[in-house]
Amino acid sequence: MPARRVPGLGGLQQAFDEVRFGSARTLNLRTSLPTGAEAAARLERWLRQHQVQRSEDVLVITGRGNNSEDGIAVVREASIRVFHELRRKGVVEAFTEHTAGSFVVSLSPMKAMLDAVSRRREQTPIPKPAAPPTLEALEDQTRVLLRALAERSIDALGVRDRAPFMEGEMLRLFGALAATVPEGPDRERRLRTAIQSALSEYD
Repeated sequence: MPARRVPGLGGLQQAFDEVRFGSARTLNLRTSLPTGAEAAARLERWLRQHQVQRSEDVLVITGRGNNSEDGIAVVREASIRVFHELRRKGVVEAFTEHTAGSFVVSLSPMKAMLDAVSRRREQTPIPKPAAPPTLEALEDQTRVLLRALAERSIDALGVRDRAPFMEGEMLRLFGALAATVPEGPDRERRLRTAIQSALSEYD
């Protein structure tokens, strides 16, 4: 009878990671061999999606760059830049090196992202989002949810008369949340999911 193979430390670590994160909360950038720009774009979309889903901690596998040209870990370095940028934007709360080729990323609540957008708007005026040109372009159900979120946001500031600020706040929130929803089928439905996720943090 052949001897049973005992997994090494790498195999044991992988087993623990699969239990902790599962496939849904793990992004393996190493397998598809993307460029730095491709990895950064994919990683940002994925992290924003998991913020909406309130996934809390996720695992990002970048690899160590052993097979990279000149030994530079392009995907790893691009990922670190994304982590820093999204932390500034209120998407990432913290990130730590998990192994030599992976990171555990803690995601911020949706409210942190919306607050970060608000702070940037105060520091540097940001033009209104190009689409939709008016809130009337949204479906009724989306506008109802967006209005409810705007009401909670304005109330949190201690403003008694919401009316003068309502449309501007709805547009601000739309611009912030639209960035979390990539192009594709059912985009407005996915936008509603993001709004509902943000609303739940005010309850």
